[in-house]
Amino acid sequence: MINVLIVEDSPVVREFLIHILSVDPEISIVGVAHNGEEAIEAVQSKKPHVITMDIHMPKLNGFDATRRIMETNPVPIVIVSGSSTAEEIATTFRALESGALAVVRRPAGLSHPDHEASARELIQTVKLMSEVKVVRRWRARPKVEAAVEPPAQKSLKPEGAITLVAIGASTGGPLALQTILSDLPADFPVPIVVVQHMAQGFIHGFAEWLGESTSLPVHVASHGEALVPGHVYLAPDGHHMLVTKDFRVSLRSDEPENGLRPSVAALFRSVAEACRAQAVGILLTGMGVDGAAELKRLKDVGAVTFAQDKESSVVFGMPGEAIRIGGATHTLSPEKISAALTIITQRGFRRTTLT
Repeated sequence: MINVLIVEDSPVVREFLIHILSVDPEISIVGVAHNGEEAIEAVQSKKPHVITMDIHMPKLNGFDATRRIMETNPVPIVIVSGSSTAEEIATTFRALESGALAVVRRPAGLSHPDHEASARELIQTVKLMSEVKVVRRWRARPKVEAAVEPPAQKSLKPEGAITLVAIGASTGGPLALQTILSDLPADFPVPIVVVQHMAQGFIHGFAEWLGESTSLPVHVASHGEALVPGHVYLAPDGHHMLVTKDFRVSLRSDEPENGLRPSVAALFRSVAEACRAQAVGILLTGMGVDGAAELKRLKDVGAVTFAQDKESSVVFGMPGEAIRIGGATHTLSPEKISAALTIITQRGFRRTTLT
């Protein structure tokens, strides 16, 4: 059984979440907490395997409760958000910086047509996060500076300039993306296109949150817009995002791939065709296999490809599959991926040994 602690100040929402999660026979609700202070006490007494956490609560909010739990008795935490505006959602993503693993939308009401899908997403996320091994976070963590010089100069082989970076991510991806983008210089010389699997309605808030931690402009992509160097483009809800040969965004409402729309697979295929060896492909943490075969396709046409390493991945599904089938030129942490991007794009190196 997966023991779940529900932290929520609203009695109505608490009962709603209990009803949804209790439907799954593998989930047991071991306790509820009305605020962050009660949550900290309940973690010690109830020993939950995973916590669903509200953000806006009396006495101690979800941000501070998450941080204190991760500093004392670390437990996988899923933020369940009822926020609706981009500004509110951007604020919710701050909980990831405190140590939460995922942010999901509170399921729609029982009579809503999206109820079953959103309830299923919450249950799936809770079950998946219960398997993640979390570690204690210290109050003051020194920033790890990734090396900016490749260690093996003799292995460098100039073969033409990079023109585009394409990134795919799912569960655990927001914090990995933030880490990569925040370390890139303001004069980063190429566009970055991103597919991040995310709950419907969260992408604009996610873009706002990402934009607060990087010097690069972050946009939700629009159909037909030209890709500008140094800008980050996120795939919008419900559309595959493709890159055309004339370096524009193409949004398509084709059938989902790997059960997803947008899919990393669709983006990577278009980049392989449009940019070939002048692209960089990156596959980050996430459940499933979306984008793994297509990362290998990018590698096969000469692109430099990165997969996030197992140690830093929340879920090693997507990057793990890419590595298994030989799709990754390099396997690195997000910090080292960022340093490598700076080297490759600014110097035009096509191959380097990176550790």
